[in-house]
Amino acid sequence: MAATAIASAQPVRWTRYSIPSTGTSVDMPSSIFTEKGKMPDGFAYGQRFTTADGQADLTIQTLPNDHNETPAAFLASRHPPADIQYKRITPRFFAVSSYRHDKVWYDRCNFSRRFIHCVLINYPAREEHDWDDIVTRISLSLRGE
Repeated sequence: MAATAIASAQPVRWTRYSIPSTGTSVDMPSSIFTEKGKMPDGFAYGQRFTTADGQADLTIQTLPNDHNETPAAFLASRHPPADIQYKRITPRFFAVSSYRHDKVWYDRCNFSRRFIHCVLINYPAREEHDWDDIVTRISLSLRGE
């Protein structure tokens, strides 16, 4: 059974995940993302979490902003796909989302003076509406110094 189906039958338990060395913090649905996953190479700060069934993942990470990049410049340097379904860029953050195969991906990065604080979420497209409130809370709770 999918993690969100379980979550809709029971209240979601939330915890505050923090990266103390960078000031990054975010609300995380700990009753959904129950497994620690492997971080991608090259990321010094953060953690990846997955659902028990492996169908969804949440990565919380911080990158140094050594070159004082703006959200628009940083996003452009990552060469995002042309078919982005949702994109919002402000002077302090960007949020983008689209579909890749049978998954929805959502990335948000907040920019502070020293760091780029990000959450990256991937989940089954067939469960998109079940994830709306969860993704919204994660996204809006992202903080960083």
